[in-house]
This record gives sequence, C-alpha cells and structure tokens, in this order.
Amino acid sequence: MKPVYDSIGINYNSTRRADPYIVSRLLHFLNPTQGGAYLDIGCGTGNYTIALAETGLLLFGMEPSIEMLNEARNRYDGINWTQGCAEDISIYDESFSGAIATLTIHHWTDVRQGFKEIARVLKPRGRFVLFTATPAQMEGYWLNHYFPEMLQASIAKMPSLEFITEALTGAGLHIKKSEKYFIKDDLQDKFLYCGKNNPGIYLDGTMRRGISSFAALANEAEVAKGLENLRSDRKTGRFETIKNSYDNLNGDYLFIVAEKMK
Repeated sequence: MKPVYDSIGINYNSTRRADPYIVSRLLHFLNPTQGGAYLDIGCGTGNYTIALAETGLLLFGMEPSIEMLNEARNRYDGINWTQGCAEDISIYDESFSGAIATLTIHHWTDVRQGFKEIARVLKPRGRFVLFTATPAQMEGYWLNHYFPEMLQASIAKMPSLEFITEALTGAGLHIKKSEKYFIKDDLQDKFLYCGKNNPGIYLDGTMRRGISSFAALANEAEVAKGLENLRSDRKTGRFETIKNSYDNLNGDYLFIVAEKMK
C-alpha cells in the first residue's frame, strides 16, 4: 500500500483529521507515564501523532510512505519522524512506554512479525493500543450493498479478531481490554465507514480519495453504479431501509489494548 499512500499523501489532511474522541480514547488506553516515550506505527501524515504530542507526550512517528512522512515533518517538528514499518522497527529494545497503531495493520505485510517488533521495543508493562476493524464488523457495513466487490476486497485484507488475539499472545502481548467503537455523527476522521450516518459523504470525490479502499481496491464501474444507486435510494427514502437492515451490535471499529508481559 506504500505507493497508494505516496499518491494520496499530499491531500490526505483535507479529509483525514485526528478525531478528538478517538484521540481521547487512545490517551485513556495508553495511560501514559511521566517521561515515557510513545511510538505511532503507520502514522501517516501524523494526525494522531501530533494530537497526542500536543497533550504533552513524547512521540515518535513511523511511516513507510515518504510522501506522508514529509508532510508530517512539514506540519510538526517536535516529533521524531522515521521512515519504516512495523515489521522492522530500527529502534533499541525496550525504548517505549507505549505504542499505537490506528487503522494500519491491514497494510502490514506480516502482522505476527509486526507485533513481535512492537513487543521488542516496548518496556515491560508497556501498552500497545490498536484501533482497527474486524471482518465480522465490516460485514455489517451498509456499504456492502452498494460496493460489494470493494468491500469484499477490503474485508479480505483485515485480520480477524481471532488472528489478532493469537498473534498478540504469541508476541508476548496480553490483551487487557477491548472496546467497540460506533461511528459518531461528528466524526472528524473520514475513514472507510465515516458516512455510516451521513451517506452524502461518499458522493464527494475528495472524501473518497482519502479512503484507501476507494483509492486502491475499488472498481471504477462498480463505484459509479453504486453512487448512482445511493443517490436514487436517498431520494426515494429506500436508503434508510437498507441501512437499518445492516444494524448490529458488533461495533463499527474496535480498540484493542494489549500489555507487554514481564
């Protein structure tokens, strides 16, 4: 996915802003200690890295896309920005009191190796906070009705909760808690299911270009047809019936909080 984010990185900040509620939950789950250093893996243009740094934390941002990393550097110089990936973190053992990874593990080439590297660079009892979506959750997105091929391609890239649990445990990271996240109407970060309650978002090409599923996994003809049907269904009122048929209690995304064992 590096080439994709190299191409969308320049305009990424116009739609992908750090959401205050998500920032507050990341901060809560990290439970930071005074003087600790924290790593944001797959930090993109640094939206969440910067938001957390502005709370007073010492942040390091790691990102494989040079375009995104350059944008991050131009935005904030109080963070150590490093080009790299989860599978090969070029930092000393036990350097960090905590780490986060927001909506990124589906782009990793080897999740197990990534978790092992995170465990290596965390201090004992250091926390790793993961924000992601599981395949089971994504099956409940009404986007499946309008863009079925794109959603199935997206779902296929997402590690299951069972896999994540096994891989974290194998890396020496113990899951302490998890928390479901349901899309809020005032969501600032326009990621894939941001339009759950506001479908008009997907009619905006700028918004779609900031979402990797539309940017890299979508078929142009399917998107055009899906948008046409979405416009029509909103006018006739049929959309609400379709949306309600996908309602479930699985949550739209998931926070997973893991801690490094001694």
